This record gives sequence, C-alpha cells and structure tokens, in this order.
Amino acid sequence: MTVATSITVRVPLTIRRRPGRKMVVTPVREGVPAVPTPADPALVKALARAFRYQRLLDEGHYASISEMAAAEKIERGYLGSLLRLTLLAPDLVELILDGRTADRVALPALLEPVPLVWAHQREHLMSGKPIERAKLEVACQARDCDGASSPTASGASAWQCGRRP
Repeated sequence: MTVATSITVRVPLTIRRRPGRKMVVTPVREGVPAVPTPADPALVKALARAFRYQRLLDEGHYASISEMAAAEKIERGYLGSLLRLTLLAPDLVELILDGRTADRVALPALLEPVPLVWAHQREHLMSGKPIERAKLEVACQARDCDGASSPTASGASAWQCGRRP
C-alpha cells in the first residue's frame, strides 16, 4: 500500500492588472536578469495618436482642433485631452514607452490636466496622488517657480506656472 503525499510549491509573483488583461511579474533575484515589463498598449497608442494629431496641426492639414475632430470623427474634448499628452516631459514619455511607469501612471490620469512645468509633472505623476484642479493652476506659485524646467522658459514661463502675465 502506498501513502499519498502532497507537495506544495510556492512561487513568489506579483499580478499586475492592465486594462483587459493580467500580467504575472516574477521578483528580481541576484544573478537573474529582470524581465522587462512591456509598456501599457493603451498609453503607447494614446501617445502615438497625440503626437500624430499634433504633427497634422503643425503641418497645416487642419486649421483647428474642431476641424480635425470632425475630420477624424472623434469628440473635440477627447482630442484636446490627447493633445495635452504632447506637453509631457520627454523623460516621462520615455518612461511610459519603456514600460517603467506601469504601476504609477494610467491613461485616465494622463487625460486629466497635469502641471505644465516638467518638474511638477514628474512629481505629480510619479507620486500617484491625485491633484485637485484648483491646486493645478497655482502649484507653481506655491513653490516660487521660475519656469526654468518648462519647455519654453523664456517669455511663457509665467503663464505655464499658473501666474497670469
């Protein structure tokens, strides 16, 4: 007669939820290279569309956002939200495309207004904390921001920091 035995195997893993699927992520161990986490397809697609739409506007294919929204058959407000993605700091865009922001940045958070100053974007998006709309406009005033980390730090810095010129 044989005795029934059972074996319990424990595998350390993390399950990351992404829209429409779940991904198993194994822990990083010494001597074993980390498996790169692929970028969120929804974020990548939204960034690609945003930069495509911006390029179409820059090249003069459309005179306005309203005209483009009608031609592309999308809602004008959604198009405006997508176009805001082109104002993200280049290093944040790179992190998103490399999949290194999987747990902290999701598409709904990026479609909401974010600070225009790049340093404040990093602080806001990487913290994962929601920011209130009222605080969004005066975030730079509270820190005595001079706009030096923004894309156009010359004459537009006062406007980008929430201070009206």
